[in-house]
Amino acid sequence: MPVPRDRLAKLSTEPGVYLFRDDRNQVLYVGKAKALRARVRSYFQREADLSPKNRELVKLIDDLETIVVGSEAEALILEANLIKEHRPRFNILMRDDKKYPYIKVTVQEPFPRVYVTRRVKNDRSRYFGPYTAVGPMRQALEVIKRLHTVRSCRYDLPKERPERACLDYHIGRCLAPCVGLQTEAEYRAMTDEIVKILEGQTEELRAQVEGRMREASAALDFERAALMRDVVVGLDGLAQQQRVHKAQGGDVDVVGIARDGEIGAGIVLKVRSGLLLGRSAMRFAKVQQESDADLLSSLVSRHYLGDGGANSADLPRDVLLPTDFADRALLSEILTETAGRIVRVAVPQRGEKRRLLELAEQNARQVLEDRVTALEYAADRAEEALFSLQNELDLKIVPRLMVCFDISHLQGEETVGSAVVFENGEPRRAAYRHMRIKGAWGNDDFRSMEEAVGRYFRRCLDESRPIPDLVVIDGGKGQLGAAVSALRGLDLADVAVVALAKKEEEVFTPGRADPIRLDRRDRALHVLQRIRDEAHRFALRYNRKLRSKRTLRSELGEIPGVGPKRQTVLLRRFGSLKGVRDATKEEIARVPGFSDALASRILTYLGR
Repeated sequence: MPVPRDRLAKLSTEPGVYLFRDDRNQVLYVGKAKALRARVRSYFQREADLSPKNRELVKLIDDLETIVVGSEAEALILEANLIKEHRPRFNILMRDDKKYPYIKVTVQEPFPRVYVTRRVKNDRSRYFGPYTAVGPMRQALEVIKRLHTVRSCRYDLPKERPERACLDYHIGRCLAPCVGLQTEAEYRAMTDEIVKILEGQTEELRAQVEGRMREASAALDFERAALMRDVVVGLDGLAQQQRVHKAQGGDVDVVGIARDGEIGAGIVLKVRSGLLLGRSAMRFAKVQQESDADLLSSLVSRHYLGDGGANSADLPRDVLLPTDFADRALLSEILTETAGRIVRVAVPQRGEKRRLLELAEQNARQVLEDRVTALEYAADRAEEALFSLQNELDLKIVPRLMVCFDISHLQGEETVGSAVVFENGEPRRAAYRHMRIKGAWGNDDFRSMEEAVGRYFRRCLDESRPIPDLVVIDGGKGQLGAAVSALRGLDLADVAVVALAKKEEEVFTPGRADPIRLDRRDRALHVLQRIRDEAHRFALRYNRKLRSKRTLRSELGEIPGVGPKRQTVLLRRFGSLKGVRDATKEEIARVPGFSDALASRILTYLGR
């Protein structure tokens, strides 16, 4: 036996968590115990008393680790987190629905934000979801956008204040509380309405919107009346989707499980004020030897105790379970302490609550049947990519307006710069700009980049154009430093700048020595790659055009009687040296300022 009996005899009798490891130091199993010594020793008694799974486990144990804690509750919480960290092969394997998004409202902030996230934290924010179908989430966001101008920036208002309002203000998406154009009281009233929408409390708001619709119609403002009509339709849709039967008290979490051979599924339905606001699903593997109580224990431990514990602001008054399990009373104790009020964990046998459990079981069976479920984002794909970009780069504001710079030349000749603009993740080609670099910098890409960035932003300031939320540089640290220098020279040091290096697709940011390496599948990286590639293409095309003109002029300049003006005329008429060479004598002679004799001379010099 790998674990000596004398070591087992010296284990603590206090509550704690134990970890069994194999000969490669991999964690095989994590368990909790009211008394560590008694629980661990039970694995090493008569083999006949062990389950088949535990007999196999004991054969592989090479080492033991124990962690003593202060109470059973602490042991339960620690066990849940260690299982999620190590994913031991002998624990019930679970895969939760992290891919499903939530709508997060940062109600703890003076000026709350509303955005989509896949990370639920115990940070006093309100989370609505998860949305297992994208339709309801998009509909909720659409209603919010039509009615309210919630901010998307990350400034710690009112402590941090930018010097100017971002693009959202100019396009009517925000009333710019960041620069004092909207008071905290006005903004708070707006976000209170948003929370009501997401909670499903739409009746009062619907009446208000109907009143606004009638007022707009009476004032012949039919565009606004139509907008309010669409909001009413959206509110009705949300209410219809969320309505379920009333449970006693109305605030409950309903847990359901389903299984089929080696696989299983568990679900937690979140019901508040009689409204179904979302569900959290988990899938189990290799559970043929596990009891329903074991599945249920794993499900609720992961859901309520993992990742730092449950969000106290969002705990229900009742948690309804389909069957009992050993730690039910302990779970109730932990949730009650977290919420600061009684949270009952019960197994109802009849009535409305039992019918809710049947609904949860139906949902769990559906999750089991749809093990591979993919979200489709459609029109929200670009928007989510921008929020992802904000998260990955830790930007203060969502980069709705981005500009990317690239430098192109051939051995220091015909050096040009490009500035490509993306708005809401899509190219805005009318705003593209290219420029010939005026400085005689030769192969010095850094000086050329500084000139390009400086000229572009100086023009933005002179013409009062919106300042981009994010500047992307095609290059590495050197090009990034040149761009930062140019922006500081224009007193625009607050503008966010990053550089994307081609070889390893590393993202460099000012003041950070190591680059950021984004996952190759991350949509945030895809946005950066797309705008970088577009800037490179646009710069290269302009560079080739200039080189083509230079080639044309150099060869035509050798022909007697064809000076700079006539070279320009030929270029405009035929587009390239090949175009001139392919033209007939009659076509060249018809160009103003050219004769038959001059046309013949040109073609002779060009080898025709």
